[in-house]
Amino acid sequence: MPERDGSEVVAGSFRDPSGFIFVRDGVVHRQVNLAYRQQYDRLTGAAGQGPSLYRRLVDAGFLVPHEEVDVPPPVPETAYRVIRPEQIPFVTYPYEWCFSQLKDAALLTLAVQRQAMECGMSLKDASAYNVQLAAGRPVLIDTLSFEGYQEGEPWVAYRQFCQHFLAPLALMSHRDVRLGQLLRVYIDGVPLDLASSLLPTKTRMSLALGTHIHLHARSQRRHADRATRPRRGAVSRTALLGIIASLESGVRGLTWKPEGTEWADYYAETNYDEAAFEHKQRTVGAYLERVRPGLVWDLGANTGVFSRIAAERGALVVSADIDPAAVERSYLDCRARAEKLMLPVVLDLTNPSPAVGWANSERTSFLDRGPADAVLALALVHHLAIGNNVPLPRIAGFFARIGRHLIVEFVPKSDSQVQRMLATREDIFPLYGREGFERAFAVDFETVDSTQLPGSERRVYLMARRKDRP
Repeated sequence: MPERDGSEVVAGSFRDPSGFIFVRDGVVHRQVNLAYRQQYDRLTGAAGQGPSLYRRLVDAGFLVPHEEVDVPPPVPETAYRVIRPEQIPFVTYPYEWCFSQLKDAALLTLAVQRQAMECGMSLKDASAYNVQLAAGRPVLIDTLSFEGYQEGEPWVAYRQFCQHFLAPLALMSHRDVRLGQLLRVYIDGVPLDLASSLLPTKTRMSLALGTHIHLHARSQRRHADRATRPRRGAVSRTALLGIIASLESGVRGLTWKPEGTEWADYYAETNYDEAAFEHKQRTVGAYLERVRPGLVWDLGANTGVFSRIAAERGALVVSADIDPAAVERSYLDCRARAEKLMLPVVLDLTNPSPAVGWANSERTSFLDRGPADAVLALALVHHLAIGNNVPLPRIAGFFARIGRHLIVEFVPKSDSQVQRMLATREDIFPLYGREGFERAFAVDFETVDSTQLPGSERRVYLMARRKDRP
């Protein structure tokens, strides 16, 4: 929504009367409204009411830092301050995260709440959308999520935390990791009655899940037709800290082991030898050095072997794969390495994240978060063309929409991976071959270079999007 000064108010930033996010000259800013003046001053320490919670959280790496700037606010009549937060290089959403990413975001939220209470404040929001993954770790991005804590008040964000974090994590841990995709349908968090009905009976015996999901859901049903906010004085500080500790224990106790999926061990089962694989790595590295991209999308990235090659060359890499086990392994490896330039995400390319929420504009689609400077599509095209019946020209057009350069691998029908795919279905792909591939991609791309992998009929191409393409 453009304002009269040319600023663009972010579509998903309209629910909070405390302020809103806007973009000016490509830079994200936040207007802090007069309605939030007292709480903002208390957060930053300007009110002189004890230690600065803002500084404690920033120093701990829990909250995105910001600076107050002399920028005209888009709505001056309601403005108190304009702040420019440290920019998040690439925005992702909870339904694009693997299990451990969501778990780490949950633990961050609880750690922030604990520190806030130590400074006489509390989180009024516990939305998973208030967290982003940046420099390899989760960080809270909503500076306006805090309010003053009053002894006896309940945690107003308790239900939201249970729906956004505990319920999906419990379902992913105890039922099926793919149930994390419920967050794509329920952007206000997984309803607790739904989570309670889907979880196995044994979870009712868990202190954390029994209390915070099953009993919580029952309480919601019982009080659905009356005010549910507990009366003032109903929850002591000690009791509230106990709830936070119980939630933390419950989240830490949820686990998921990434095994048993089709592609998590793909590189261990590939049909070319170690020398050919190393040659492919060198080829991709050389192509990346020629392009020097700032942002790379590695599509079908598996556990991120080639994503790391791009990250080692200074690119920010969105490492996307449909397999939650592969993404989980990639994220855990990134976390162990303290990798700051790789961002593993769960993404189905045949059904990528759409624009959702109010007016289909609160959360942007994955494709609208591009284009990337370079797209890696290694050992991917045959899955789209043969596994999902997507014609080669459509695949080429898709890549041209999302990337300025393309490093793509063509896998011929003679390859054992393709033969395995065709073993159980009729070959209805007469145009699938090297000549057909090159002809289809020539409409949208110019081939800069190509290399055949030794001991294989596979070929890796470096392509540049045609300048005359709209």
